[in-house]
Amino acid sequence: MTRHFVGDTAVLLGRSLRHIARSPDTILTTAITPIVMMLMFVYVFGGAINTGSVSYVNYLLPGILLITIASGIAYTAFRLFMDMKGGIFERFQSMPIARSSVLWAHVLTSLVANVISLVVVVLVALLMGFRSAAGLPAWLAVAGILILFTLALTWLAVIPGLSAKSVEGASAFSYPLIFLPFLSSAFVPTDTMPGPLRAFAENQPVTSIVNAIRDLFAQQPVGTDIWIALAWCVGILIVTFVFATNIYRRRTA
Repeated sequence: MTRHFVGDTAVLLGRSLRHIARSPDTILTTAITPIVMMLMFVYVFGGAINTGSVSYVNYLLPGILLITIASGIAYTAFRLFMDMKGGIFERFQSMPIARSSVLWAHVLTSLVANVISLVVVVLVALLMGFRSAAGLPAWLAVAGILILFTLALTWLAVIPGLSAKSVEGASAFSYPLIFLPFLSSAFVPTDTMPGPLRAFAENQPVTSIVNAIRDLFAQQPVGTDIWIALAWCVGILIVTFVFATNIYRRRTA
């Protein structure tokens, strides 16, 4: 059964990746918005924001990476919605394939597409002056956090992708996620914020994830931030996975 599931998922993943290869504008669009934000904040607002001895592009990049992921998962919801409306799921159900492989193919496609977008954003950041003396373990830790965050948000995207009534509703859910980093430590230190806003910013998932990635890039002790970040990512992943798979089973029953 496991071999059947893996083989079916691989075939369907190849199908989805071929669709992306035929329309690379989806990945470029996902990367362009965060890159424009990074350019604007670094070259327009960066000089007015005090981040101490850390260059603003180094300070900003972790938050931009999270925005890149939030932008990318909108396409996951869109692709799922279009497959549901087009009857692809029903056709796959009539074939001798593992039912869950259809859903997992979309999730893994999202992961691959987002990784490509993240690489593009990091390369642009390097051209803008981003530098890190972090070693391989720190980079692997950053990659692990970003992959976990991508999976968590992808399973969140599956929910509207399966249950939305319109294509606009399927992708619009990502807008609050894109703006959530603005209410965190991603762009400015939280100690400059008013009391209630600061309390919210310091206790939402983006701040702990951004702080952990920033410390890893700077080779600073990460403290409890990394454990809080992992707890948020794993918690969101578990909850969204349970809800998404239950919705999928009902829709394909």
